[in-house]
Amino acid sequence: MSNTCATDAGTAGTRTAPRVRHLAREALGLMAFSAITSTTLAGCLLLLSTLGQQG
Repeated sequence: MSNTCATDAGTAGTRTAPRVRHLAREALGLMAFSAITSTTLAGCLLLLSTLGQQG
């Protein structure tokens, strides 16, 4: 499997593949979003279980 851009040789330069730093920035953003989402969900479930035990 390759990450190379399959474009016509005549149109080279009009559309370039994203740089590694851009891909890394997107991956870091996705990981941060995932961590925040899972932490928030875990906190909500913990809150619900605590409130369920009190009532």
